[in-house]
Amino acid sequence: MRLRLWRKKRSKSWKRLNYNNMTSAIEIRDISKLYSKSEEYSLKNVSLKINRGDKIGIFGPNGAGKTTLISILCGIIEQSKGEIEYLKEGRITDLNSMLFKIGFVPQDLSLYSELSPKQNLMYFGSLYSIPKKKLQIKIDELLSVLGLTKVANKKIHTFSGGMKRRVNLAIGIINEPEILFLDEPTVGVDVQSKNAIMSYLDALNKKGTTIIYTSHHMNEGQKFCNRFVLLDKGNLIVDDSMESLLSEHNEESLESLFLKLTGIEYRD
Repeated sequence: MRLRLWRKKRSKSWKRLNYNNMTSAIEIRDISKLYSKSEEYSLKNVSLKINRGDKIGIFGPNGAGKTTLISILCGIIEQSKGEIEYLKEGRITDLNSMLFKIGFVPQDLSLYSELSPKQNLMYFGSLYSIPKKKLQIKIDELLSVLGLTKVANKKIHTFSGGMKRRVNLAIGIINEPEILFLDEPTVGVDVQSKNAIMSYLDALNKKGTTIIYTSHHMNEGQKFCNRFVLLDKGNLIVDDSMESLLSEHNEESLESLFLKLTGIEYRD
């Protein structure tokens, strides 16, 4: 379920960090994650600052720790070590205070396929306590922008993969999030749907939404993101603007840079 809106508050207290630069949306310090029955850490002392208005791409081979990091930041799982602070209106807060301002679009479809797009959006929107009249207006807007108006009342299980992805995106942004997490938002979709999804996400970012994006689509990521973070085997390898990284490593594309920094061997 998205962001576990019903979940109990954590008993763990959140230590406040003193940061001078309050343009941040999220501050991550020395985050590590060790899953039960695992001998290797999925994340190892990762520190990262995500600024308001960023379009930050988190990339890495299979098993690098991308989904683990996003899952921790969304509150789906807890870190084993480290601290996270969320900043709202220049003030440090915790995840519980940010839940209604965070959106999450998971790689696995998170919707009810026996319901229509409109029914799904009504249900998920109600979890955020959005007033009914405002919710209806928002639903109509999303269905129109994402090309779903004509199928608004049809059952989703009859849809193509691209249409399902668009519904999945609509559900993730129904609450008009300040921070949006995207885990492979265009996997398995046609070119037209991919273009529509990425164009809408770009428009959201220009309106002020901070976007944290992860994908295996290198070309898509290079065009979309203004900042590049590379994880490999749980470690943060690089964090910089795309232009700076390509210049520093004398590479012409994100794909060639990725292979240079992570190697060409197979990853399970």
